[in-house]
Amino acid sequence: MTSYANLPAPSPEQGLNRYMQEIRKFPMLEPEEEYMLAKSWVDHHDTEAAHKLVTSHLRLAAKIAMGYRGYGLPTAEVISEANVGLMQAVKRFDPEKGFRLATYAMWWIRAAIQEYILRSWSLVKLGTTSAQKKLFFNLRKAKARIGALEDGDMRPENVKRIAHDLNVSEDEVVAMNRRLSGGDASLNAQIGGADGEGSTEWVDWIEDEAADQATDYAERDELDARRALLEQAMDTLNERERDILTRRRLVEDPVTLEALSGDYDVSRERIRQIEVRAFEKLQKRMRELARDQGLVAAG
Repeated sequence: MTSYANLPAPSPEQGLNRYMQEIRKFPMLEPEEEYMLAKSWVDHHDTEAAHKLVTSHLRLAAKIAMGYRGYGLPTAEVISEANVGLMQAVKRFDPEKGFRLATYAMWWIRAAIQEYILRSWSLVKLGTTSAQKKLFFNLRKAKARIGALEDGDMRPENVKRIAHDLNVSEDEVVAMNRRLSGGDASLNAQIGGADGEGSTEWVDWIEDEAADQATDYAERDELDARRALLEQAMDTLNERERDILTRRRLVEDPVTLEALSGDYDVSRERIRQIEVRAFEKLQKRMRELARDQGLVAAG
């Protein structure tokens, strides 16, 4: 994989503007070129191809990182974390799935930044569950949505509604609101011109307008639920089906049909048929389990 040491790196000494100018020199990739580079990395571990994929998306990482400027953390470090997430995305990207790298990378970049923020802020060290993280990133937006703009403690009915919407306790909403309103960090400090023109508060920069953190965490919860369903549904397969499906579709480096045909002393076509049938059985069982557990509507 491409080394982080080989990438442009933002720094206080260098200045953000100079870094942005530097990464704009890397060309954007056409879909066909991106696909071929990704295939070269996946099939041959071509580090030069991986480097081109990363550098062509540094502007995307920087753009997403700039949406998180309101946490009092050095912008250069936030961008660096975004770049780490980008490299992880390139490492795991599968061009055969049919979507662009940028679509896939956005989740990894946001996740890397958010985890960095959560590690860095004493504000949230007491809250590490998915619901508490969602509360941290979305309380201000939830307050604005219901018109709860009063200073200090919120009215009980507003606390109750936000607690319900974000799936946390009312006590957690009250505590987080007090902290964000001026407890552990000066999020209400003014930023902007010295003459006050165009000035705003740090808290106004918290929200990443390009990202919905509530959706990100909801997607993680859904992924956990699907993994649990998958483990249960695997019981519907016999030993051979389970082995073939796992080695073909559920591992990072899938085994070839040729290798499996040798293991089971059958033709490649027979292995392919078993794989397809096992996958269909697995999908059917997962749908049944999802309905039984109320995860999807019956119909």
